[in-house]
Amino acid sequence: MASLYIVGTPIGNLEDITLRALRVLRETDIILCEDTRVTKRLLEKYKISGKQLFAYNEQKSGASAERVIELLQEGKNIALVTDAGTPGISDPGSMLIQKVREALPEVKIESVPGPSALTAALSIAGVSAHDFVFLGFLPHKKGRETLFKEIAEEKRVVVFYESPHRIMKALESLQKYAPEKQITICRELTKIHEEVVRGSASEVLEYFRNNSEKVRGEFVVVVSI
Repeated sequence: MASLYIVGTPIGNLEDITLRALRVLRETDIILCEDTRVTKRLLEKYKISGKQLFAYNEQKSGASAERVIELLQEGKNIALVTDAGTPGISDPGSMLIQKVREALPEVKIESVPGPSALTAALSIAGVSAHDFVFLGFLPHKKGRETLFKEIAEEKRVVVFYESPHRIMKALESLQKYAPEKQITICRELTKIHEEVVRGSASEVLEYFRNNSEKVRGEFVVVVSI
C-alpha cells in the first residue's frame, strides 16, 4: 500500500532537516512541492537527484488532490513538503491530507516531523507558553480589527504569522487595542539576520519605524500579558 509522507523542511537554515526526512525524500517516488524551485535547492544541497517533483496548489496550476489520489492508487509513495516548515500548519496541504483520508482511508499518512516557525519562535520568546492560541496568518481585511480586539481580551499567549506588507498595520492595531500587552517579534528565524524584538506595541512599532530596512522576511508575533 502506498504512503503519503508529510515532511517538515527547513524554515531558513538548510541544515535544519532530519536524517529521516532526507531518507524519505531519497526513497519516495514523488515529491509534492509548494514551489519546485525552492525544493530543488534543498535537494541539490543534499545531492538528492532524479526525483519527480510536482507543484501542489489547488488554487493555481499544478497537481490537484484528485491527481495525487490517482498516484497513490497506482502505488506511488509521495512526500508532501512546503517551502518552509511543516505542511498543514497554516498551509494548504491540510486540504490535501483531508481529501486523501476521505478518499483512501487505507493509505498510510505518516508524519516526518521537522521545523515550524511557531515552535521556533516560542522557544526563544521568553514567555510562558504552556497554554497558547495560534491564529496562523490573520485575515487581510474581513474581521481583522475584530480579531485584534479579541487578542486584547485573551488571557493566554497569542501567536500569529504576519507578512512584511502588513506587520506595521498589525502593530498599529495592537497599539490601539492592546497597549499594555507584551509583544515579541521573531523575524527571519534560523537565518543569518534572525532577530527578536520585545516591548509594548508602541515600542516595537517605533523600533521598526526607525529601522525600516528590517521590515522584511517573515514575522512571528507573540502577544503576552
